[in-house]
Amino acid sequence: MAQNIICLTSSDKNSLTAYFKEISKFPMLSAEDEYMLARRYIDYNDLEAAHKLTTAYLRLAAKIALSYRHYGLPVADLISEANIGLMQAIKKFDPEKGNRLATYAMWWIKAAVSEFILKTWSLVKIGTVATQKRLFYNLHKIKARLGLYGNAALDDENAKKIAATLKVSPKEVLDMDQRMNRDSSLNDSVGEDNETDFQSMLVDETQNTEENLGNLEETSQRYKALYKAIGTLNDREQEIIKARYLKETPVTLEDLGTRFGISRERVRQIEARAYEKMAQQLRPALQMQAA
Repeated sequence: MAQNIICLTSSDKNSLTAYFKEISKFPMLSAEDEYMLARRYIDYNDLEAAHKLTTAYLRLAAKIALSYRHYGLPVADLISEANIGLMQAIKKFDPEKGNRLATYAMWWIKAAVSEFILKTWSLVKIGTVATQKRLFYNLHKIKARLGLYGNAALDDENAKKIAATLKVSPKEVLDMDQRMNRDSSLNDSVGEDNETDFQSMLVDETQNTEENLGNLEETSQRYKALYKAIGTLNDREQEIIKARYLKETPVTLEDLGTRFGISRERVRQIEARAYEKMAQQLRPALQMQAA
């Protein structure tokens, strides 16, 4: 599936512009064509069919990846991770269930990008501390409510307002804001004429797409290990982990407690136990990659 896919290696504007233009050339698939290609891939391991499926949905992956751009990570990296999620979806897709690939792939793409963000920003510091996680996920939204859009820097007064809302210190707010303001806005102009922006390159959500990494095999193994680790959890643990770590806006402990009819503290204990189970499963794979 990996061969002959466009490779995005840089997050500079010219590279992204060229990438968006290139993926817009791939044709959309009808439901019938998508079904036939999926069956060819499942029945005959037809890599050419898989290639056509992935390139047809590259734009969808890019559009979802760009919705996470305010976390301050390079756009190229977000798109690459989204493409990995798309390819994982294609491997698991069952056309006999009657769903379109775009609907099925969205969860895999979002999960891949969310996991990449959490891993990159360090789960030890952010993912395991409720207040830090709340700050990480909500700073951009609260800034927008205050009329601070894009990469507008925070002043001390607004930092204090946000700190009071999220129950963290103003310094933590300013530090997080600085870390998250490393990327370009979707409305930044690209190209020599300065009349085109990133957003105009991604027209319709139904125009789909994909991309590949040179080190796809290594990264793919990492995600296989992740989903294998999740699979070792019981149903309740899986639901809690997915709600807390794989959603763009994490579900609160209180809401999960209400859903399961248990206390907030009990949900926290189950989350901690599930996280430790996953860590034990993932540790050998991470050690092998590091070796």
